[in-house]
Amino acid sequence: MRQLIIACLCLAGLIAEAQLKLPAGFTAVTVVENFGKTRHLAVAPNGVIFVKLAKLKDGKGIYRLQDTNGDGKADKITGFGSFPGTGMAIRDGYLYASSDEEVFRYKLDADNNVVNPNQPERVVTGLLARHEHEPKAITLDYSGNLYVNIGAYSNACQLQDRTKGSPGQRPCPILDSAGGIWQFKAEGHDQTYGDDRRYATGLRNVVGFDWNTQTNTLFVMQHGRDQLFDLYPQYWDAKQSAELPAECMYELHKGSNCGWPYIFYDEFQHKQVVGPEYGGDGKKEPAEKYQDPVIAFPGHLAPNGLLFYTGSQFPDKYKNGAFIAFHGSWNRAPEPQAGYFVVFVPFANGKPSGKWEVFADNFSGGPERTASGRADYRPCGLAQGPDGSLYVTDDTKGTIWKISYHK
Repeated sequence: MRQLIIACLCLAGLIAEAQLKLPAGFTAVTVVENFGKTRHLAVAPNGVIFVKLAKLKDGKGIYRLQDTNGDGKADKITGFGSFPGTGMAIRDGYLYASSDEEVFRYKLDADNNVVNPNQPERVVTGLLARHEHEPKAITLDYSGNLYVNIGAYSNACQLQDRTKGSPGQRPCPILDSAGGIWQFKAEGHDQTYGDDRRYATGLRNVVGFDWNTQTNTLFVMQHGRDQLFDLYPQYWDAKQSAELPAECMYELHKGSNCGWPYIFYDEFQHKQVVGPEYGGDGKKEPAEKYQDPVIAFPGHLAPNGLLFYTGSQFPDKYKNGAFIAFHGSWNRAPEPQAGYFVVFVPFANGKPSGKWEVFADNFSGGPERTASGRADYRPCGLAQGPDGSLYVTDDTKGTIWKISYHK
């Protein structure tokens, strides 16, 4: 029986590897398969992987994965941390991990073992989690700051959420404690909300974000609002609603305001338009000026991972460009669902310099499974290894791929 189980697991790994479609010269191996709801991950300088789980596996929410024989697959696996969540990062000898309400950090030794897995330092506490957009994605800069997304518990800040005819609230009370990015000290203890900690606002929900070392700024991917056709059929038909609003990448600075819930970005008109809850009709532009995205993607693709590639293994075109993991849509009906891929955006001088392209595809298992939304795998987290390989997680079956380039 044990041999049969091992054989089945090996076959599952081979299927997952063969399923991905990659550019010429790239190959993928599965680090782990059927590992639970793997969300974000971080790779230490010696290649050790730490991955965060959205649901506990054997009572643990973080796993340390190590490949000891060089075949790319994890063969030494240990778990710790009693909380589920999404965020994971490594900086200056510490592993940072988030629950839906708190951020913790663990000291790492020279071999990137967790020094005291049962007693992490609590860096941030008391964050809002109201059962919609509650996962706390995190990233760090190189000046001692930690950034935490606090997603809005609403579609468009209506008096009655997702209700036809219900007006939007202005000012939106949600923005005092959600709908933006908050900044904390990476070495702080039990930090909580405060006006001086809010870094950027007007962002409905951010799951993928990364610090761009070339520009020394924070870039984020926003999940756009839903239900334009369902709630406002007089302005949008089903096809338009499937594509709108854009999923947007923003370059943020202290005080940035990206406009949610009052506006959204229309990628076809290439402009901001007033939200219908605030008097918009799909054409009206806001009187106030909000920050424009640096690039816009089709709606409802759910960008859950963002990574600026700084390695040297991949061809030169990828240097300093952005990889984005699109988790895939659920609400484009009656149009086909879409996404379930990792895309690449070339950058030059800190700005997008060309059209985005699909880099890794077929996570879903084929066009029919994509269209129906019944994807085999849904990409979520991205990380770069010390050798320049790209790691991708899936939170449906719990697969982690290592993607490498060979000339």
